[in-house]
Amino acid sequence: MLRPLAVLVAVLATSTAALAADVEAGRRKAEPCAACHGPDGHATVPGTPSLAGQPAFFTHWQLIKYRDGRRKDAQMSPFAANLSDVDMADLAAFYAAQAPRARASTVDPAKVETGRPLADRYHCTSCHTPALIGQQQVPLLAGQDLQYLLRLLHGFRNGTASDLDGTMTMAAKPLTADEVEALAHYLASLTPR
Repeated sequence: MLRPLAVLVAVLATSTAALAADVEAGRRKAEPCAACHGPDGHATVPGTPSLAGQPAFFTHWQLIKYRDGRRKDAQMSPFAANLSDVDMADLAAFYAAQAPRARASTVDPAKVETGRPLADRYHCTSCHTPALIGQQQVPLLAGQDLQYLLRLLHGFRNGTASDLDGTMTMAAKPLTADEVEALAHYLASLTPR
């Protein structure tokens, strides 16, 4: 009972901060992020996600998880440790306002074709939308970096990555290693629209 209540309180706090977000302040606050995520959220560093076009609630949640230690990364955790809720809302609003574009990933056409039906079979298109562009707290996947997608999907499948409510862990568990590869190639091949 306590976990659902904590999630509800966090959602309400995030919602309030997100409504008051300042995109221009977010642009200024994103300057330290540019080295990895690009000045406009279009990352070029292999294995690093692009943030441009990510739903604001998703980015805000990830920053909360880094700040609170529920998600750990050698570079992100120290950066997020000192962010206020307003800082996170501003950053999330800035990245959400940027137009997404596909990353330059080299994908295997055969894996792309194999992965296409997997997105429906494993219900990726149910939460991430049919175009796989995300919504609310669900991230944009279309056109993300192939190495990033592979690492994350393998992490969910193997239980070494976690999400807010366990949905991704449950969704990825039945995937075979070959299906993870095919699905990641398919997602990386898409152009976000």
